[in-house]
Amino acid sequence: MDRNRLAPAAVAAALALLALPLVTAAQHVRPAPYGDRLTVLAAAAPARPAVRVRGAAVEAYDPRSGARSWTYRREGRRPLAVRTAPGHAFALWSDGMVTDTARVLSVDAVRWHRAVPGLAAWLAERPGRAAGVLQQLTPAVRGGGMLAVVTPERIAAYRAADGDLRWTLPARRECAFDPGRIARVAGVLIVAQPCRDRDAWTQELVAVDALGRVTPGRTPLGNELPTASRVRAHGQRA
Repeated sequence: MDRNRLAPAAVAAALALLALPLVTAAQHVRPAPYGDRLTVLAAAAPARPAVRVRGAAVEAYDPRSGARSWTYRREGRRPLAVRTAPGHAFALWSDGMVTDTARVLSVDAVRWHRAVPGLAAWLAERPGRAAGVLQQLTPAVRGGGMLAVVTPERIAAYRAADGDLRWTLPARRECAFDPGRIARVAGVLIVAQPCRDRDAWTQELVAVDALGRVTPGRTPLGNELPTASRVRAHGQRA
């Protein structure tokens, strides 16, 4: 075989071998989406860990022993509030991002991220406002619970299973929702909506549940996952 042909092929093969470690290293240093840093610390986490904000991280720990199960950080961001539901840990971050850390097939993972418009600037004025932003909604149907994010401009409801936005309720003109003034009555969330005109005090209260605003004669859409909806419909036909 011609040696002049072998030489370029040998050089190309050698360069490919030298470049392989560099490509592998580049993959390892590639930043995680949204700056996520989830560190699992316990091999056997408790079935229902407690969750708290500690410094710049969200921590899950065994309420009996205090041993940490995992820590979740986001580069350059701070967690401001957490809300838990069976199998889920929702967190509100300083950049207006809402995240869900959930257990899937015995493995803890960050399931979804949702950016809430205008929330970061409002929280920056006073971080203590974050206390009432995340609200769990009682599941009215099968297929998982719902998370409400209450901001002055709107209430948005996300399906816990996949973060799907199910409904939004904007505040009335010249009014604003107040996440710091919320009550629960028989599974219904009552949110204060103070208005400038103050026509009637009844207009300054809004009732919502997992299916949206509570009004007489409403016919809301369901919140099940698509697969659950199909299974239920098939069962009804059978």
